[in-house]
Amino acid sequence: MRRRTVTSGGLDEVLDGLAPTPPAAREEAPAPSPARDRDREELRTEFDFELPRGYVDDEGQVHRRGSMRLATARDELRPQIDLRVKENPAYLSVVLLSQVITQLGTITDVHAGVVERMYATDVAFLQDFYRRINSEGHTHAAVTCPLCHGSFEVDLSGGRLGES
Repeated sequence: MRRRTVTSGGLDEVLDGLAPTPPAAREEAPAPSPARDRDREELRTEFDFELPRGYVDDEGQVHRRGSMRLATARDELRPQIDLRVKENPAYLSVVLLSQVITQLGTITDVHAGVVERMYATDVAFLQDFYRRINSEGHTHAAVTCPLCHGSFEVDLSGGRLGES
């Protein structure tokens, strides 16, 4: 085993490099660029949607508008240890959607039971919406008109034609 010896000259240089510089001697850090600030401001973590059919609650009220937040790594991992998912892997999307839907109409506690009682059309819509916002970062889709074959873009977040 080799030993290292440190001379005081080398140690002084290291300590001088670690010492804080007086405020007058410090150069001011450059201000963040406006483009950088704009990128921070434009990060959307929650997206509004409108279900094609709507969720019907126990009182018969239809809930169509809602919001979904971006998923975290924990959201993606948590269903893997859920017993319902272990018994039936198809249940994964139900658990995952129930974690990221923050609101559905007046319902703020969206749990797996709510997603279970949704129409299949709405669940399929939410699965696609989830994939879009978490992988692509937006809610727009390129579509082609079946009649005129014209291509255009639509927003899947639920806006109706003619609404602003």
